[in-house]
Amino acid sequence: MLYYETDRAAISPTMNRPTKPRLKPTAPASAGKEPRGARRRRETRDKLLDAAFQLMAMKGVDGVAINEITETADVGIGSFYNHFESKEAIYSAVLDLVFEEFGDAIDRLVSDVNDPAEVIAISVRHTLLRARREPLWGRFLLREGLSARVLSRGLGVRLLRDIQKGVAKGRFKLVDPLMSFVTFGGGVLGTIAACVEIDGPRAAELARLGLHASDLPERAASNLLFNLGIPPEEAKVIAQRPLPVVHPSPTA
Repeated sequence: MLYYETDRAAISPTMNRPTKPRLKPTAPASAGKEPRGARRRRETRDKLLDAAFQLMAMKGVDGVAINEITETADVGIGSFYNHFESKEAIYSAVLDLVFEEFGDAIDRLVSDVNDPAEVIAISVRHTLLRARREPLWGRFLLREGLSARVLSRGLGVRLLRDIQKGVAKGRFKLVDPLMSFVTFGGGVLGTIAACVEIDGPRAAELARLGLHASDLPERAASNLLFNLGIPPEEAKVIAQRPLPVVHPSPTA
């Protein structure tokens, strides 16, 4: 099993400095010593996934060739096909590793939260905090968020689900929930774009525009809730509540 190296730290409210993300292997789940052949096979797959993640975050899936992945991973092209049948297959695996475990962790975090507005505020703030801490993860999310796949998998489908729950409960007053999701998602992606730059060379420029790392997630969550029909003062209160910290899953 692989997990994203800073999943647990990324859903903590303490985000002091950016880190360079990478996919990190864990020990196999089965008891006993892992056979040498199985370990090597797992390590090769890990290298391929890590290389694909880094390249696709910077260039997009369409801008990356299989030979680039194998060269970055320092493995033979034949080894790629021992693990993945195509570039689309490794991309799908990267998506699961980068987003699904994070999304599952957020789902656990809000499982006892009854207010759909608070669920969305927590999810948005944690996502923005992680994008700031791990800019490469944020760039990958930006690329994925601009594709139609966002409607069928990853974090986008969870956001659509939560908006629909809010509408069903009468919490959100929306004429067209799907288009509200599209515009909401665009707001999240725009804020992520700021988050991945806010500690970089453009930090001073962003500060002059009024964007500061200290309150960006809260300001974004408040404004996005307002766009879902929550009164502005209430949206601000919800967005500034202390963030809960997720507990690791029993299998992590």
